[in-house]
Amino acid sequence: MIAEQMREQVKNSSVIRAMFEEGKRLAEIYGSENVFDFSLGNPNVAPPEAVKEAILEIINSEEAMNIHGYMNNSGYEEVRRAIANSINQKFGTDFTQDNIVMTVGAAGGLNVIFKTLLNPEDEVITFAPFFGEYRNYVSNYQAKLLTVSPNTLDFQPHLEEFQDKISPKTKAVIINSPNNPTGVIYSEATIIKLASILRAKQKEFNSHIYLISDEPYRELAYDNIEVPYLTKYYENTIVAYSFSKSLSLPGERIGYLLIPPSVSDYENVLAASNIATRILGFVNAPSLFQRVIARCLEAKVDIDTYNRNRELLYQSLLSFGYECIKPQGAFYLFVKTPIEDDLEFCQRAKQKKILLVPGTSFGCPGYVRIAYCVAYQTIEKALPGFKELINECK
Repeated sequence: MIAEQMREQVKNSSVIRAMFEEGKRLAEIYGSENVFDFSLGNPNVAPPEAVKEAILEIINSEEAMNIHGYMNNSGYEEVRRAIANSINQKFGTDFTQDNIVMTVGAAGGLNVIFKTLLNPEDEVITFAPFFGEYRNYVSNYQAKLLTVSPNTLDFQPHLEEFQDKISPKTKAVIINSPNNPTGVIYSEATIIKLASILRAKQKEFNSHIYLISDEPYRELAYDNIEVPYLTKYYENTIVAYSFSKSLSLPGERIGYLLIPPSVSDYENVLAASNIATRILGFVNAPSLFQRVIARCLEAKVDIDTYNRNRELLYQSLLSFGYECIKPQGAFYLFVKTPIEDDLEFCQRAKQKKILLVPGTSFGCPGYVRIAYCVAYQTIEKALPGFKELINECK
């Protein structure tokens, strides 16, 4: 018999992954060109050429036999140093290799830092809509995820409600900007107010509250909008970063935690993160791709492709009568469903061979997420189905 906790998680398995698998099933029946899968945030833009060049250069080097072995649990020193220097150049910070822990993607990083920080019954707060796996990551350590209700006007966080939900049990707050699923970037004004609330609550409860910034979409921002770097606004910030989207490498599972020296109990947090990396079974981040990304820190994917998709899908859906806030980053549209039941709407969409993810999965019913990291032609071919859908719902 499987564990009771896993029984519940199997029951509530990821809707995103389930829809992705459904897409593969339908493609086998109808042909992939006739199935419009907008379910999974799987980049369709090729990695920068620098990635391929780095891989070949590394595996053909004289030191090729040394690239597949163990290293410090934090990762290669030279890789961490390169990342710290890159962050400092971009954001005017002063980090060193000792502030970087290489991780198995941002998801691995989040599990490492939650393992490091959370005791049973501790509370973690996040803002709806949010990436649904946060529930599982927090429950892995017998802590509780509290959600702040969505502000569907502009999807900036409801800070008054957030303030009321902070308690002596609050250990961490997790935010994701640019946001999955809305594509919204939290404004500097939002971040400043959020940081002020956290400082006041730490003082009120004589506690340490860590702000965890989940940043896989940082480089995917449009219209020259700046994404605030949170360590500059709140001392107790820890950053979980992934190269999955910025370099189109989701399957390689490579990222890092940034743990600034300003965080409370810094030395113990850093030491525990290294141990958590090992005892969670990661041991270390993938050795080859640590070296690859160290050579590609200034490389970027061509986000013009995503922007072209964004404009076509957003403008077309508005013209059909859908309601949606224009995303400022990432590669998702979060669209209000023309009927109240978002689950039912997804079923109707599937009849048109259009695969969407219900907003219920993100703690925001009445919406659907559309991942537009697909071929431009896929969007073009799916548009008549979207138009038929809304007309049938009137």
